[in-house]
Amino acid sequence: MKVLSAQQIREADAYTITHEPISSVLLMERAAAECAGWMVHTFGEAPPPFYVFCGMGNNGGDGLVIARLLRDQGYNVHAYMVHHKDTASPDNLANQPYVQDIQPIYSLADFPTMEAPGVVVDAIFGTGLSHPVEGWVALLLHKLNDGKHTIVSIDMPSGLMADTATHHAPCVHANYTLSFQFYKLAFLLPENAARVGQAVILPIGLHPDFINHVETKYHVVDPGIIKTIYQPRDPFAHKGTYGHALLVAGSYGKMGAAILAARACLRAGAGLLTVHIPQRGYDIIQTAVPEAMCETEDQSTFSAHFHEPFKHHQAPDYATIGIGPGLGTAPATAKALEKLLEIYHKPMVLDADALNMISEYPFLQQKLRKDSILTPHPKEFERLFGPTEDQFERLQLLSAKAVELQVYILLKGRFSAMACPDGSIYFNPTGNPGMATAGSGDVLTGILTGLLSQGYAPKAALLLGAWLHGLAGDLASDDISEESLIAEDIINYLGQAYLQLRK
Repeated sequence: MKVLSAQQIREADAYTITHEPISSVLLMERAAAECAGWMVHTFGEAPPPFYVFCGMGNNGGDGLVIARLLRDQGYNVHAYMVHHKDTASPDNLANQPYVQDIQPIYSLADFPTMEAPGVVVDAIFGTGLSHPVEGWVALLLHKLNDGKHTIVSIDMPSGLMADTATHHAPCVHANYTLSFQFYKLAFLLPENAARVGQAVILPIGLHPDFINHVETKYHVVDPGIIKTIYQPRDPFAHKGTYGHALLVAGSYGKMGAAILAARACLRAGAGLLTVHIPQRGYDIIQTAVPEAMCETEDQSTFSAHFHEPFKHHQAPDYATIGIGPGLGTAPATAKALEKLLEIYHKPMVLDADALNMISEYPFLQQKLRKDSILTPHPKEFERLFGPTEDQFERLQLLSAKAVELQVYILLKGRFSAMACPDGSIYFNPTGNPGMATAGSGDVLTGILTGLLSQGYAPKAALLLGAWLHGLAGDLASDDISEESLIAEDIINYLGQAYLQLRK
């Protein structure tokens, strides 16, 4: 699914109006009908009073149609017009005669008394907003947030800007945001989570020709994309068909990270796996992951020679390498990482301590193999590439670094942002807060390594791996709760995630 800018969405509306063809008023009716239908479905069993706050633009026009449609359904609806400018838009004006008893609000003194509990429908400002809300209208937005009502924002929470940072500007804090056809970029960034609430994307029939041909660097991964990536298994395959992966992980006190990554790599489908660990981890790995082969070195508590077999041409022809979980950052380990980056010429997965060592020795960035996958969490990203003022700026830096280094960078979090060497960014929608637990990232590293081992191209492995990781977490949380979810549960539900993908 494409993520379009506010300007592109206006162009999509205009194209649809011209080429469907449909009048702008009827397109507004279509959008409002989707919103009203969602509200009837969501609140219909015990209908509360609705308080619909309309602005004077087309977002307010949506609100007017919603108010009329809800009244037609027999709901108790109170409609208000917030006079934040002198004149209303033509489509707004066209809908005003069909809504009785619209109460005007010219100042904060006109703010109504609302009985609780109720549903506030916020249709004051939409995607057209380009500057922070000021004056008495800003205070009105604050008053909406002060109530004990469920807030449903239409298209955008009023005060939130679609394509730039809103920072600390006044903004409605919605419980739900009903948006049309596309995610807005602002919805996908953690800094706006409390403003957007749960984003619900409603189809309104914008013209497919425009959608198919409009260009954007931002996308949300959807099942259609994943189904084109997924490769069913060959009935005549053998373990060699799906590659031999090397996992360099673990150190004294952190062997759990190696175990989680190894199990995830195998569950993701790697044909063979060798785990390189310090000597004291041998019994642990052989016991905990009997399906994996184990390679140790003389160091007892950390690894410092994992590059040596490649240096002397004694290493198997590994399809890929995953490196970093629990590895430690000893100077000798960092030196070995430098040598490995110089010797090994296939894409690899770098996470955790591998990224920490690259942060400590920035010159290693220039040694990264083309098309490798980096998986930093926000703090690791900041250590790698520096701080940013806001998350819009961080997205730009994420994209720029992927282009500069010609690597894939997965910035972990809700809607993990995955930047590609061509500058595009994909957001992963699967996953839940229960996955914010120790070891979840190690599991992701294992999954990505396992997919690369099977022959998936790096971009395909990135998108599919993030999707499966989040979906397995969602399936686990459905059964055992977000609170009880641990990293091992994500591995245990990978099989169910694959089965769901194959339906």
